[in-house]
Amino acid sequence: MRFGPVAPADAVGGVTVHTIRKGALVLKKGTTVGVADVEALVRAGVREIVVARLEDGDISEDAAAASIARAVAGPGVSVERAVTGRANLFAAEAGVLVVNRAAVDRINEVDEAITLATLPAFKAVVAGEMIGTVKLIPFGIAGALRDAAVAAVAPDTLRVVPYAVKKVGVVSTVLPGLAPKVIDKTLRVTAERLAPAGAAIIAERRVPHDEELLAGAVRELLGLGAELVIVFGASAIADRRDVIPAAIEAVGGRIEHFGMPVDPGNLLLIGSAQDVPVLGAPGCARSPTENGFDWVLMRLLAGLKVSRADITSLGVGGLLMEIVTRPQPRVPPGTDGNRRVAAIVLAAGRSTRMGGPNKLLAELSGRPLVRIVAEQARRSKAASVIVVTGHQADEIKGALAGLDVTFVHNPDFAGGIASSVKAGIAAVPADADGAVVCLGDMPMVETALVDRLIEAFDPDRGALIAVPVSDGRRGNPVLWSRRFFPELMTLDGDTGARHLIARHGEAVAEVVVEGNGAFLDIDTPDALALARGD
Repeated sequence: MRFGPVAPADAVGGVTVHTIRKGALVLKKGTTVGVADVEALVRAGVREIVVARLEDGDISEDAAAASIARAVAGPGVSVERAVTGRANLFAAEAGVLVVNRAAVDRINEVDEAITLATLPAFKAVVAGEMIGTVKLIPFGIAGALRDAAVAAVAPDTLRVVPYAVKKVGVVSTVLPGLAPKVIDKTLRVTAERLAPAGAAIIAERRVPHDEELLAGAVRELLGLGAELVIVFGASAIADRRDVIPAAIEAVGGRIEHFGMPVDPGNLLLIGSAQDVPVLGAPGCARSPTENGFDWVLMRLLAGLKVSRADITSLGVGGLLMEIVTRPQPRVPPGTDGNRRVAAIVLAAGRSTRMGGPNKLLAELSGRPLVRIVAEQARRSKAASVIVVTGHQADEIKGALAGLDVTFVHNPDFAGGIASSVKAGIAAVPADADGAVVCLGDMPMVETALVDRLIEAFDPDRGALIAVPVSDGRRGNPVLWSRRFFPELMTLDGDTGARHLIARHGEAVAEVVVEGNGAFLDIDTPDALALARGD
């Protein structure tokens, strides 16, 4: 392929390398220059243009990309028409992407002009999802290079294996202290995991954490036609001789591998019984957040065998994320034996729904709402109280005169509650393990509730977010471990941090409450009248 600057008259049949803009003329990159284009260039006063021109034996970028992509595409893969040297590959159906890495490497090694990129091998994909792309770097290549790339393709270079397993049985073992709602949540999360594969739980059993009883439950599920059995242990598997692996062997099964170099997901066990895969789930499988369990589960749902070698090869890239529930070194606890927790009172809002007056200064039983909230926080086990001001800051400070609190002003209070949360979090003392965020318009939150949240906060046991709950509703205030401070500092606008609670469900400790105190915010005249008993 020839490449370089030429006079417009000599550019006919060449492909423009750069977009040309001069006056009213716009000649886009990649345009095959024709006679009319030459005339327009001359009229615009363009004296030189850089073009690429194919020579004998060359093929265009689109033709080369298309032919390589068609060769790469295996079962379950479709190819989009090539444009500007790029041919994209898509999943034709839902399933698991299987990639022959050696073949992909061979194709990319043919020449720098040819590139093939794919999604990670064994990724779960949906129909229509882009899974790979062939991109030609220059405007054309020698046909021999295209042929070499096609020759490097293996029959299984890129394919989507559709889901085959539809019937899943689940066994949960129980021990004293394991709440039924934990198992209920686990089943919901599991059902949601299975749904994209078109699989469903056909039966679930709950048995004591005992080898014989567990073996009986596994045997029963196999008899019901389960094509995959998942066992959630009340206690994590500690050894190949532990209850779950022993139960699998008791029904004539075998253990393929215990342990996985993926974190979260280390304590996964994979085995089989009656030619049906049996998974001993790690604790992280109770969380909806992606973890190593997903990687193995989706392969099995596609009917793919997962060997010991498959498991041990997952180490590179296996450190998925920081595990928020893992204990970490911490500052020493306070002298009262509790974690050091700061209380943040948000008192910066404009009270727009009150129709004029600042709701935080409205009185209830002779005291401003914001003072009631601050006093409750001050009397609690919180080590310190931070009050975030904004709208009518001087008046708020006056209402809190004499209280042992620290004031932090939020100049961006008009932007919404997120800015106030961030201002408060930024002011939390360095020796605090966490912060309980209180709303200045919720005077019915009692000191006892704040104390209960602090008592429920236990990082060593994975309780990193404490939330009051009643009849399934989550209220305020919410206590956050310092672990989440970086995420809280990314909040924006007038939305709170509820989505973070949902994201980190495995770290939430629910504190059951009675009454409406944790749910009643006074932000309208009617709400104020109701609180006063008017």
